[in-house]
This record gives sequence, C-alpha cells and structure tokens, in this order.
Amino acid sequence: MAMGRPVYVGPSGAGQLCKLANQTIVAVTIAAVAEATLLAEKGGADPVALRAALKGGFADSVILQQHGQRMSDGNFTPGGLSRLQRKDLDNTLAEAGALGLELPATQAVRDRFNHLIEEMDGGDLDHAGLYLELKKRNNLT
Repeated sequence: MAMGRPVYVGPSGAGQLCKLANQTIVAVTIAAVAEATLLAEKGGADPVALRAALKGGFADSVILQQHGQRMSDGNFTPGGLSRLQRKDLDNTLAEAGALGLELPATQAVRDRFNHLIEEMDGGDLDHAGLYLELKKRNNLT
C-alpha cells in the first residue's frame, strides 16, 4: 500500500529540512491566525464570520479554519503539543544558525511559545494555545 507521495527534495538531510520548514510555516501561521482572531474579536467582528469571509481567499488555510475555530471555541485540547512545536522551532533556529541565517519571525514565535510553556504552564496545550499567550500579553485573561 502506497503511503504519501514521495518527492525528492535534495541530498541526504534535505527531507529533515522540509519537516523543519513545515513546522516553521505552521507555527508562524498559528501566530498570525491568533493575532487576526484577537484583532477581529476586539474590534467587534465575529471570528466565525471572519473565517467564513476569508474562506477561499489568499489568507485561507487549514490552519485558519481549524486552529482559528479552536481559538474561538477556547478548545486547546492537544492535537499538536506546544512543547513539541517549541522543540521544532528550536531545531529550525539551530539549523538556521549553522547556515549563518537569521529567521526573525521564527525567533519571535519561538519566544512566544517559550512564554506560553514556561510562564503559563502551557506545554501540554495544543499549539493553538498561542492565542492564550497573546491574550495574556494584552491583559485580556
């Protein structure tokens, strides 16, 4: 039985870089969805309607729809653990450093996950729990 779709991405180790790239995109996108959701809510917009309005446009994504719903519902039951998301971002930043690169958005989101985990005891929350970190940062909890 075939599983997935194999794609050659480069020499040995390139597959791991793809995994790190995936996790980086997920984390940074979750941060953007959290900020957009909070902005909409505080401005009086319904976050459910926001997701419906954005559906099918350039901003739409599985992360917007699934994690945006988790944020609106206050459902942070783990699917992807925050502590594992931080670990992946640590690995991304270590690899970037070894390549002589700075990834400022990744670093900022990693720091936010660290705050969620270390200061808010949120390591076992779903990574959509980054929304809770944002609310606390804005004194909304």
